[in-house]
Amino acid sequence: MESKVLVAYATRSGSTEEVARTVGAVFGSHHVAADVRPAADVGSIAPYTAVVICVPLYMGRLLKDVRHFLSRNRSALEQLPVALFVSGPVQNQEKDWTGARTQLDKELRNFPWLSPVAQLIVGGKFDPSNLGFPFNLIPMFRKMSPTDVRDWGAIRKAAGALAEQFRAGKGAGEDTSDGSRQAANF
Repeated sequence: MESKVLVAYATRSGSTEEVARTVGAVFGSHHVAADVRPAADVGSIAPYTAVVICVPLYMGRLLKDVRHFLSRNRSALEQLPVALFVSGPVQNQEKDWTGARTQLDKELRNFPWLSPVAQLIVGGKFDPSNLGFPFNLIPMFRKMSPTDVRDWGAIRKAAGALAEQFRAGKGAGEDTSDGSRQAANF
């Protein structure tokens, strides 16, 4: 069976969609068919041999669209290799990266049946001009400077390794990510 991967994403201001589209493009360059779609728009995942989920952490939680996607597709996801690319900290401080790892681990405990073959916290992007309600009402957020700490090299490297493993019909093995800014050994 030829590999066909779903890259499902949720985003508030578009930066996680950029990560998902980059992952999809890398898969394509490795000759692995990938459909990049919003998690809320995904019906059946039956045609896919693997799933990559790109989602930000907001206030320590995965976005609702991904939580619903996981619940809606539980039985199918239990049978497929699933990888996570998680947008997290918007500051380049080690404590923020460690905190994101802790928050992700806590959030994944809500889905004890989910066993991702790989996880990568990729950093995030913050643009105060794109703040939506209610965050646009908080003066501290409006005064913050724009940042983008997404590690595009790590994202492309991890996506390439996953593409090769998925193309071969294998999962990515054990999650070796440690919450650092380095790419996990996929």
